[in-house]
Amino acid sequence: MNEPRSIDASPHGHKVLSVMRAALAAVEPGAAVRAHVSRDGDRLIVDGRPFDLGSFDRVILVGAGKASVPMARAVVGLAGDRIAAGLAVTQRGHLPMGLDLGPVEIAEAGHPVPDQAGCDATRRIMELVSSANERDLVIAVLTGGGSALLAAPAPGLTVDDLATATRLMLASGAPIEELNAVRKHLSAATGGRLARLAAPATVVALVLSDVVDDPLDTIASGPLSPDPTTYADAVRVLRERELEGGMPEAVRAHLERGARDEVAETPKPGDPAFDRVRCVIVGSGALAARAAAAQARREGLGALVLSASMTGEAREVGRAAGALARDLATRDVPVPRPACVVLAGETTVQVRGKGRGGRNQELALAAAVEMEGLSDAMVVALGTDGRDGPTHAAGAVATGETVVRARDAGLDPLAHLDDNDACPFFEALGDLVVTGPTLTNVGDLLLVFAFS
Repeated sequence: MNEPRSIDASPHGHKVLSVMRAALAAVEPGAAVRAHVSRDGDRLIVDGRPFDLGSFDRVILVGAGKASVPMARAVVGLAGDRIAAGLAVTQRGHLPMGLDLGPVEIAEAGHPVPDQAGCDATRRIMELVSSANERDLVIAVLTGGGSALLAAPAPGLTVDDLATATRLMLASGAPIEELNAVRKHLSAATGGRLARLAAPATVVALVLSDVVDDPLDTIASGPLSPDPTTYADAVRVLRERELEGGMPEAVRAHLERGARDEVAETPKPGDPAFDRVRCVIVGSGALAARAAAAQARREGLGALVLSASMTGEAREVGRAAGALARDLATRDVPVPRPACVVLAGETTVQVRGKGRGGRNQELALAAAVEMEGLSDAMVVALGTDGRDGPTHAAGAVATGETVVRARDAGLDPLAHLDDNDACPFFEALGDLVVTGPTLTNVGDLLLVFAFS
């Protein structure tokens, strides 16, 4: 992790970095798996429930998401002698060099916009789980990013259709629930369909959550979970977001046919496809937030996890974060100084401008405007996966001096905010948070500090 200029210049910078590192370490994917899965002889114990590996003819391991490869590596470390075949697909650039998972293939594909590589990998995963029978065990590792990486289009659609629909939905600022209600109904693998393909095999899914409140149907678009949304919901999302006109004709026609019951719905709660499926959440943003607060206390700071359900428009959350920093620094509310307040979740951005930035950088920029002139306070916003939107950064740092420094450098904070152009702004100030791929993904963290 780099040291942004504002952190490096702060006498408390080492404490800030320590809190950030502790949060990421707590959700390291391999450790998360090993905290919930162990091996006792020929028994694989998952969250307290034993599975007798000797009773299965084959064990198949599949995975999808930004953290799926290190999770798969942990499973191979526990049960590799029994795994017959498998495949994990991760975001391009998130693959450790020289990694060999034996019988488990590894694929890289596009994210957040699906591509042909993701489609090819997903078809292979579908073939693997479809080959399973009642005497087989399928272990799945699923993480954020799986919605884009499990990219097999529904019959009659193409990968280009999925890519265009995804771009439009992302630019609209739709929350993840709306985004995935649409994506699940354009897919041949998500929305519970992978469970239907795997039946009647026994299925164990280990899930690293990047979604507020950990809804299994939303994380990675719920390939192994019942889908409470419908084609009608997807059509309504497009209409309310005013996206119908820009969508490919094949996408609109497919969703409308589904809403007329002319296309089979995704499997719903009570479907027998889920009778032998067990899903276990092994890590989440809430876990990272608690670890951040615990480390802050070890560093001598008062600490509070204010929310693990942070959502909303990034700039509005940023303004609230700036106001929170002001309350901490001037009123000792809600925690006496020195203090750290932690939030976890994921915001959205409605793209109106033509700039380059991610939701965390936009949040930090809005916070900086709100914090102008504030002494000895700091806001850090970062994506736990190490990549914030279409940028190389994980997020950014804002202080009460950010706006003054920017104007001295000839930068207009409000103009950059209006143009969704936070990345060049913070890059010029040296205040981007750059971690590289962290190989985990539990959403975003927001850390608000006040020291004296």
